[in-house]
Amino acid sequence: MKLVFAGTPEVAVPSLKALLASDHEVAAVVTRPDARSGRGRKVSASPVAELAQSRGIEVLKPVKAKDPEFLERLAEIAPDCCPVVAYGALLPRAALDIPQHGWVNLHFSLLPAWRGAAPVQHALLHGDDVTGASTFRIVEELDAGPVFGTLAETIRPDDTTGDLLDRLSTSGAELLVRTIDGIASGELAPVPQQESEVSYAAKLTTPDAELDFTLPAQRVDRVARACTPAPGAWSTFRETRVKFGPVRPVTDADRPELAPGQLHADKKHVLVGTSTHPVELGQVQPQGKKAMAAADWARGVHPTEDDRLGG
Repeated sequence: MKLVFAGTPEVAVPSLKALLASDHEVAAVVTRPDARSGRGRKVSASPVAELAQSRGIEVLKPVKAKDPEFLERLAEIAPDCCPVVAYGALLPRAALDIPQHGWVNLHFSLLPAWRGAAPVQHALLHGDDVTGASTFRIVEELDAGPVFGTLAETIRPDDTTGDLLDRLSTSGAELLVRTIDGIASGELAPVPQQESEVSYAAKLTTPDAELDFTLPAQRVDRVARACTPAPGAWSTFRETRVKFGPVRPVTDADRPELAPGQLHADKKHVLVGTSTHPVELGQVQPQGKKAMAAADWARGVHPTEDDRLGG
């Protein structure tokens, strides 16, 4: 089939590579406009655009998918199907109607669970044991279209959002190719979602990523893992914001008794009290500095018994 692929971030790159290696033709790529990123805030193309350009594939960067120029060009290309992975913008009916076989989205959850922008983050945040990926036909309602296929992925105790997305982007790419193959052969028909089982995964914001050490250690751990790498778990130390990598709940019998937010540091470890047992800090990133091991950070700030994370 002739395809137009829509995607933007790094997590979409494995799917584009898999489609380029398949029997299908990727005639063009749709991605978000160039944007500022990184420490220097330089304007740069998306990871998907960079890959497409390196392969000599036409790249379309509409500000909005309803732009007449974009719709006209898409109609000229006349794709049979448009696979989508993390494109990052709403698709109007005028765009959805162009390909004969519609737009097929790879979504990183087992639909109808966790429809929305942050499915992997919410799976971690809510303590799910299993997550996965689904391919479905895009309709105008958010992530509500009928499902072509799914795959399951066990969530490991130390998984972060970044870890899970790395695995799902690879296995999901294979699922997407199988789905496109099945649509092309006419052997694959989508199945409607069970509306009674729907849950939603709103984007996690910076306030959502604040670690509250008055909560149980398990909850602090889940928030830190769900918010790694973005938006980045954080708290305050001496009234200054500090970012944290994943933490590790400490359940050893000889652990120190710490008040919520209280710090205990030795040569190799930094523990923080919660409402249950402590958690051990991993990476720490003070404002304006690079991330470092928690023990190195503690040697620099010399926390006292009166210091608290989060005030």
